[in-house]
Amino acid sequence: MNAPVLLLSGVTRRRRHRRDSPPVADVSLEVAAGEIAALVGPHGSGKTTLLGIAAGLLARDAGAVTVAGVPAGTPAARAALGYAPEAPIFPPTLSVREVLGYFARFHAAGTARRGLVAAALERAGLEGAAERRAGGLPLPVARRLALAQAALGHRRVLLLDETLSGAARGVAVLLASSDLAVVEQLAARVLVMRDGRIVRAAPTAALLGERVLEILLDAPPAAPPPGFRITPYGLQADLGTRSAEAALALCRAHRLAVRASRVRARSLEDAVLDALHDRAR
Repeated sequence: MNAPVLLLSGVTRRRRHRRDSPPVADVSLEVAAGEIAALVGPHGSGKTTLLGIAAGLLARDAGAVTVAGVPAGTPAARAALGYAPEAPIFPPTLSVREVLGYFARFHAAGTARRGLVAAALERAGLEGAAERRAGGLPLPVARRLALAQAALGHRRVLLLDETLSGAARGVAVLLASSDLAVVEQLAARVLVMRDGRIVRAAPTAALLGERVLEILLDAPPAAPPPGFRITPYGLQADLGTRSAEAALALCRAHRLAVRASRVRARSLEDAVLDALHDRAR
């Protein structure tokens, strides 16, 4: 793997007041050039807080953050890093093109600046919205504009909060998303957060592809057989090296009335729910 260009070590932020962002506790992670890593987890688990700390926008109580080898929040780090927030706000009277032109002036001048703006519009699919006022954009379009702005210049790291498309190749991307189906397609690595901590981190491919047995029962059992978990419709189990027939035989041995069963491939949602369930126990 390439050397990390985004590195968080033991990052902690305590809640300052009741309305403060969710806390994070002793989080360490790294993202290499060209890698897309995804933060997933329930609302309030600390994903947005962690992105804000990595961007140098939120103070931390402990730990360290470096961007391209320099401390987060320094001018060099800000030049190397782009951040697209979940709910972006832009000057309402400026057009999309003017917003990008304003930020592009920090990266280039003259013809080069206009070229940066044109490339950003194309990357984010905003050519048709270039003359629209930024203040009236629907949220999905505003997020695309936030991505276009974040990616201006020669960024080495992109932090994306619920913005999932258009990242430049070769850039390290850390994104936070609740859309697991899209994360499954985009991210090479998934980090599951709960209560401000990373409770599981693994390559996406390692979390997928396992076989899952779903069983429909006439009535839910008081307790599941070993290796099974109760679902709204009956039982579910990761087969691993077992056959479906062996798992069904175990259900029959526990005198469970099986109405139907099926084997399907494990999804990212299964993996995330398992990680959150294991942490809660």
